[in-house]
Amino acid sequence: MAALPSSIHVHLLLPMYKDEPISFNKPKSQYRVIVNKLDLAHKVVDEIPQPKAYSWNQLIQTHLSNNHPHNALSVYHGMMLRGIRPDHHTLPRVLTASRLCSNLAFGKQVHAHAFKFGFSSDLYVITALIELYGRLHAVETAKWVLDNAPTSNSVARTILAKLYLVDNKPHLAIEIFNQMLRLKADIDPVALVTAAGTCSLLKSLQQARKVHQIARECGLEFHLLVSNSLMKMYIDCDSLEEARSLFDAMPSRDLISWTEMIQGHVKNGGYNEALKLFRLMTKARIKPDSLTVTSILPACARVPAHKQGKELHAYLFRNGIDMNPTVQNAFMDMYVKSGFIELASNVFTSMVERDIISWTIMISGYSLHGQGAQGLGLFLEMKQDSSLEIDEFTYAAVLHACVTACRVDVGMSYFDRIKAPTVTHCVLMVALLARAGLFNDARTFIKKHQIENRVEVLRALLDGCRIHQQVTMGKRIVEQLCELEPLNAENYVLLSNWYAENAKWDMVDKLKTTIKDMGLKPKRAYSWIEFRNKVHVFGTGDVSHPRSEMIHWKLQHLMKKMEEGGGDRPSSIFSFHDVDEERECILIGHCEMLAISFGLISTRERATVRVTKNLRVCGSCHDFTKAISKIVQREIIIKDPNCFHHFKNGHCSCGDLW
Repeated sequence: MAALPSSIHVHLLLPMYKDEPISFNKPKSQYRVIVNKLDLAHKVVDEIPQPKAYSWNQLIQTHLSNNHPHNALSVYHGMMLRGIRPDHHTLPRVLTASRLCSNLAFGKQVHAHAFKFGFSSDLYVITALIELYGRLHAVETAKWVLDNAPTSNSVARTILAKLYLVDNKPHLAIEIFNQMLRLKADIDPVALVTAAGTCSLLKSLQQARKVHQIARECGLEFHLLVSNSLMKMYIDCDSLEEARSLFDAMPSRDLISWTEMIQGHVKNGGYNEALKLFRLMTKARIKPDSLTVTSILPACARVPAHKQGKELHAYLFRNGIDMNPTVQNAFMDMYVKSGFIELASNVFTSMVERDIISWTIMISGYSLHGQGAQGLGLFLEMKQDSSLEIDEFTYAAVLHACVTACRVDVGMSYFDRIKAPTVTHCVLMVALLARAGLFNDARTFIKKHQIENRVEVLRALLDGCRIHQQVTMGKRIVEQLCELEPLNAENYVLLSNWYAENAKWDMVDKLKTTIKDMGLKPKRAYSWIEFRNKVHVFGTGDVSHPRSEMIHWKLQHLMKKMEEGGGDRPSSIFSFHDVDEERECILIGHCEMLAISFGLISTRERATVRVTKNLRVCGSCHDFTKAISKIVQREIIIKDPNCFHHFKNGHCSCGDLW
């Protein structure tokens, strides 16, 4: 059989490997085969007496496909040395290789070649030049190329708009899109996706609706890529309703569609709707990926939703979905925030690879659950891994653990290691010193860091006053808070409770009038508990629950049992408490006590009772719950805005410093 011409050899040989990336993870023998193929291809091209540009283009494209742009530039250099004239396919590829190599000088030479060989009007060359200059020089240079080009199309303008987005100039990007409309240029899906991304950055709902209308007029509204981008655009513009309306109208949806919509509902606090969507997605046989899982988990990071979080964890195991460190971190975070520190610890222990986020979540979780010493021990273990770089968030978690464990010496030592302490770090140090009763040190620290008028600093100092009953200092701090935040009703409630504690009823009445005249509305206290997939909510003095009579009877019975056992009635100190209504209500009418009582009469014996409260647990309820946990021999967990209180056998995880 007659031998094939050399030019045919290279054309047959190159497609065998052009789409196969060269990876050093491959077996050495396989890697050698691929490299040998490339060497052979080069040799064949070199042996062709008068090779056409097509052969060289194939070599250049192969090196680009294998992520070897430097080799592509070498091939082009060899092509020039051989005197081979490039064609309109050659220059765009070489310009791309120059961009990927960040070699602007080489790109400029190729730009000159475009003029020399008569390709300066070629649209592919123009778009490649726009991207080259936009990425390596300046967007304005890319715009100059477009403005001075003899011809252009919507692709070139879309690339320029994308470059403006990369340069964080969305207002210029949207102007390019509007210019395309004025010129009646063809609007393709990529142009619409770019315009939608621009609206997301601008947060312009008006412009977003305009882009959606254009998509509708072009018949591209339900092009999947466009629909997903429009949906994200509406979510970013805080119009969840329009995003959901588009989602519901979509004839087909992919994983990205579902994930975007789930993220939108979670972002807007629609946790139940997000969970509902996730169930519908799995029913539609769409398998979630790690991004979907991490998107839905915040919806489960609440005490009432812990069951859904556990079900999701089991679903991932059953379906063999990748449990990478990002997903495992999200599960840890979910378990920490829903009150299951032991399950979070199990996930952490099972991790093969842990990043700095893994350690930070676990350290923070221990301190949130009153186990500061364990958090500090974990940090010491983490420091043994030299590959981990401690960031400001990790230091914040460690300082929080110091606050929980009341370790002033350790806290000061770690604070001194922070190169650029943030306000958060300073607040935690004030909280640590105040909690330890070191008020002089706290004041010196505040003055040194010039944070006297930071509200969060004053609140941290006030917590110390409440713990150590520093009444006079506490009153001064509350008055200062009233000056700094005159429209915050909580500050006046704090002051009112202080006056009530000191029997200054005229001042209490005066503050009530002030709150009313200013039109301020103090927060009302609520507690809730999940039972049989239903959330039961209780307010202060609530008698609306169908089992209200039994709930109150149970609390009276427990109070009597506590007194019979020689225990004192819980104290009724409300100084510096931030809830007004609870001071004027009997203890067994407090919302957290009603929720606990409902949990006790509704769940099986020995089961843990889990309650969430929107405001701080008052001192009376804290003492009473300790006693109840001992009487009924059950663990009771109350989550308030500050931490989780684990009550067990008459003790609380906060060490009575909450």
